[in-house]
Amino acid sequence: MFMIAHNKVHSREGYFFLSIYSTILLFIVLSISIHCASEPQDDSGLSTDNEKIILTPKPGPAPRVNGPRLFGVRPGHPFIYRIPCTGNRPMTFSIENLPEGLTVNTSTGIITGEAPEEPGNYQVKFKVQNDVGTMEKDFTIVVGEKLALTPPMGWNSWYIHYQRVTDRVMRQAADVMVESGMADYGYMYVNIDDCWMRIEPEHYEKAKKRLTGVDKNAIIGDIRDENGTVLTNHNFPDMKSMTDYIHSKGLRAGIYTSPGPRTCQRYAGSYRYEMQDAAQYAAWGFDFLKYDWCSYGEIHKERMKTSKNDLEEKKFPYEKMSGILKSLDRDIVLNLCQYGMNDVWTWGAQFGHCWRTTGDLGLERGNRLPGFYHIGMRNADHWPYAGPGEWNDPDYILIGWVGAARGHGIGKETNLTGHEQYSYMSMWSLMAAPLIFSGDMARLDDFTLNILCNSEVIDINQDALGKQARPFIKNDEIIILVKEMEDGSVAAGLFNISEKSRTITVNWKALGIQGPQKIRDVWRQKDLGDFDMEYSCRVARHGVTLIRLWPSVE
Repeated sequence: MFMIAHNKVHSREGYFFLSIYSTILLFIVLSISIHCASEPQDDSGLSTDNEKIILTPKPGPAPRVNGPRLFGVRPGHPFIYRIPCTGNRPMTFSIENLPEGLTVNTSTGIITGEAPEEPGNYQVKFKVQNDVGTMEKDFTIVVGEKLALTPPMGWNSWYIHYQRVTDRVMRQAADVMVESGMADYGYMYVNIDDCWMRIEPEHYEKAKKRLTGVDKNAIIGDIRDENGTVLTNHNFPDMKSMTDYIHSKGLRAGIYTSPGPRTCQRYAGSYRYEMQDAAQYAAWGFDFLKYDWCSYGEIHKERMKTSKNDLEEKKFPYEKMSGILKSLDRDIVLNLCQYGMNDVWTWGAQFGHCWRTTGDLGLERGNRLPGFYHIGMRNADHWPYAGPGEWNDPDYILIGWVGAARGHGIGKETNLTGHEQYSYMSMWSLMAAPLIFSGDMARLDDFTLNILCNSEVIDINQDALGKQARPFIKNDEIIILVKEMEDGSVAAGLFNISEKSRTITVNWKALGIQGPQKIRDVWRQKDLGDFDMEYSCRVARHGVTLIRLWPSVE
């Protein structure tokens, strides 16, 4: 036997979920057993830590429409959505009951136009046909005030390009998102992080050590013109042209700024220019804004000299930008990046669509237990505060080829083992976290794509019910996350965070379900059969078994 560590769980209103807590206390010891094993091999398909075995089956030749079953847009606003679909190309796309003002490109499946002025749920049916077969999928265009009804999926430049980000690499990322097939699984945002602006000479001098290798003549200069318009550096000669290019692929473009006078890398921030900058982002055609606290700490310190309410002051810059974005004629998803201060998960939904719950994850340095596990376990506790349009964000997916801000090189392959990379993606998907990859799009390999592009793993993340998985068990040896799904099924991740492979046996009582269950191995997309009361599996060191359970049908 072993002791189970429990965490206090709060509802959105702040009340305790005593029934769930009691269920854990009553059933955990009866429901879970762990048996250590010293042998290095397990039956998860990965025989050693260093071996990277592809578990995701190749998509079949017939059309399969992936991604969410709904998408949110504000009334009368520009609309773009690429139907994510795998299978042999060419394909022919058609849509039944598409609202007036929207059209679909029958060759690419890209829907464009303006959303209806009348709020409501517009039920449509996607139909995709190729030389092998046909697939239909019901889809809902939700016209209203809420955006990001499922967690955003895409790519961000920070952890590979850092200060070296350019127009060229952003266009390249858009190209690769389509050519690699990522867009066929629902990845859509192509987001610039810091360093697209200009930097003033005195701030360059303070930051130049971290800017080694960057052409200072391309980035130093006046940060605004005579009208106060923010100026891009020479690496971004035409933002509108760049976003038009991204949109031509059926994708969406994201941008970055800070509510402070400077960004984290000391480039121009938006302090006192919030309305002007937001309007400029909309005019350029951006669809996503990461709003990073950075130097606003200086402003906050000054404001606190005359204010006694730290929480309201921490909210203030995000409340202000939220109101501005809602006044624009373009939908812009707002990501609050303030590192989890003042329990942002309890109030972030008032202003934004997703919010960072911790500090930066950073690159893996080969610690005993990878950092994503530590941050993920903290993020998992905030499950009551997630839902459609309201997502806890534990930071980016850092697998594949990643960089280092102060390394000034071209990056390197992640230190994470194959097991750990499967665990990473499984945990983020169960937690309904934004799936934003931040590795090198030009160096994607088959193993990395296998992690990023498993349709059934993504289905868990993009489920329309919008539930974040709950940590039913969390101790020094295992984590079990359980997520309720819209169709009545349950997704469960059995994570082994110990230093040896082990068998994990889970009883239905621990998952809050009853009766015989049909179980599916999500990574392998393989049915495992029907199980009466429990399920046992071998899980590698730092590995995961990701399953989905449905009540068995007689």
